[in-house]
Amino acid sequence: MWFSPIFERFVEKSPITIIVRAVMEVVLAPEKLDELFEQTAQTGYTRELLFSSLVKMMTQVVCSVRQSIGVVYKAMSAEIGVSKTAVYGKLNRLEPSVSKALVKSTATELATIIEQLGGSGPELLLGYRVKILDGNGLGATEHRLSVLRNTRAGPNPWKSLVVLDPALGLAIDIFPCEDGHTQERALFPEVLLTMEAGDLVIADRNFCTLGFLFGVKERQGAFIIRQHENLPLQESSELVGEGLTDGGEVFSQTVVVSYEGQDLCCRRIVVKLEQPTRDGETEIALLTNLPPDRCFFYVGGTIVSKTLAGRNFISGGRARFSTVKLRLWAIPEKNH
Repeated sequence: MWFSPIFERFVEKSPITIIVRAVMEVVLAPEKLDELFEQTAQTGYTRELLFSSLVKMMTQVVCSVRQSIGVVYKAMSAEIGVSKTAVYGKLNRLEPSVSKALVKSTATELATIIEQLGGSGPELLLGYRVKILDGNGLGATEHRLSVLRNTRAGPNPWKSLVVLDPALGLAIDIFPCEDGHTQERALFPEVLLTMEAGDLVIADRNFCTLGFLFGVKERQGAFIIRQHENLPLQESSELVGEGLTDGGEVFSQTVVVSYEGQDLCCRRIVVKLEQPTRDGETEIALLTNLPPDRCFFYVGGTIVSKTLAGRNFISGGRARFSTVKLRLWAIPEKNH
């Protein structure tokens, strides 16, 4: 292929720009997107406006090229060929299942590219596929409804749970819900259906429920989850000091949690902090069902990854993940 002089200058001066553009054109190829829509949509259909055209428009908003869909429409109205009302109508009727399929499909293709180029990071815990799970609620920013135009309040667009693969740096799955006021815990059954043997889920304390912990265990998975203060448990041993780490002292003990006639033995890891968190907490407690000879993750403040700190693709909203540090701490088997 013969490159034009302009293109050659971009290759020479900013090769990463060309690489990113090429990857996006492969992963977000219009024919692939339209095929995905046809296979996934249950009530949606295509007349004049293609799903790939919506993605092309939304990409400009997500990548901060343009501020809103309205601005994008003005620039692309001739190419789009339908009214602005038709664009917003199709966006409003877009089914959550389509958004989910888009995330999973693009993640699968990007994972293949990353692995072939040797760009994946090391395994955080050998023998386990680590999945970091967190919730994402889009901000209430729109005031298009007349009843809301004179108030600061806005409607909550939707809520979702997002699964991050830290080794790949990719959001590999999403569990969207159109009801922005729903509890994240209402989505837990959907998450559990995707759990497989050998998965290790890391999550914050909102995920620390008996149903979720036992659900992970039933699917032969493992968890490292920050303890919720309302979780009932029974201590089987006293706290034993395990040593010092940056910012505090580490202790551990054996505890048992019970649910529907079953018992689950866990390790409870307590980090007594030198400095309190911004919420005034002086210690952090984690629960894990990992074998005693394996490492656990101690996180300074919370158990959420900062890797996914971009924008939720199909919605254009920000997926905010707390900045933390992941540390490995080995607890000797002899102490258990």
